[in-house]
Amino acid sequence: MARPAKLARSKPTRQLILNAAETIFAELGFSTARLEDVAQAVGLKRSSIVHYFKSKQDLYDAVEADIFAALEAETRSRTATTADAWGLLFQVVDSWLDFMVARPAAARITQRISADIAPRLSNPVEFSESTLVTIEAALREGQASGEFRTVRSSHVVNILGGSILHYVCNARELGTDRAYRPNDPVELEAFRSLLHETARALLEVREQAG
Repeated sequence: MARPAKLARSKPTRQLILNAAETIFAELGFSTARLEDVAQAVGLKRSSIVHYFKSKQDLYDAVEADIFAALEAETRSRTATTADAWGLLFQVVDSWLDFMVARPAAARITQRISADIAPRLSNPVEFSESTLVTIEAALREGQASGEFRTVRSSHVVNILGGSILHYVCNARELGTDRAYRPNDPVELEAFRSLLHETARALLEVREQAG
């Protein structure tokens, strides 16, 4: 336990707990993960975890809030000076992709959200709402300018956002012969290009036949 204790002294304890909990919730899921698991990973007693987070639900909420706040901050930073509709959409998509590649535990938790309803029965978008609003705003801008055809935002999120999560989470889940590294620069840029092509196929205005 010497190493976690050293880390605890060198970094704010609350954030250290959040980082460890993000990994554990990603690996085990909400139902299976325990506060004891987080305490062991950080090198603290369970009572120390409860000092910062009163329950497993409270800790999970804080992890999810931290993920989506960081994602939204990254997206806003990258879209702040983007003027045209396509550029704005691609920056949103790219920020999602790069964030999840850099933070794979967050990608696994986000993917679990769609399959495990236990942590978020009352409001499934309690922490992800601002992320969804951001891409909806980009879609409305393109539709208002006539550059995008009208498509349900939920379809766009499922196709583009879902693809990003699968890309990050499935790197070793498709068999040894199909394994890849999501953060490999060549692999990543090839996937990014396909995402952009997919977005164009979804949203480009199509000429009327005849």
